[in-house]
Amino acid sequence: MRAEYDAGGPPAGVRLWHMVRGDGDVAMCGRELDAAAPAREAVDWGRTPELCCHTCGAYLLREAPWLADEHRPGPPDGEPGTAWPTG
Repeated sequence: MRAEYDAGGPPAGVRLWHMVRGDGDVAMCGRELDAAAPAREAVDWGRTPELCCHTCGAYLLREAPWLADEHRPGPPDGEPGTAWPTG
């Protein structure tokens, strides 16, 4: 993630967070960002006090793999050793 500054530049603070590929300075939405702007890890998406770019979020969701097991609730009885169907 890389920040887009508000109209006043760095002193004005972060306006919006964008998703970038690697250490790039072009957002997934195509906006060119200041290479010196603050950067954060991708896992911080949606966890910042500032808004995140909606378009970057859409591109990110299209490119990131959906790993269903990461979003599956725990076993029905709550027992950690209980098998949970994956298919």
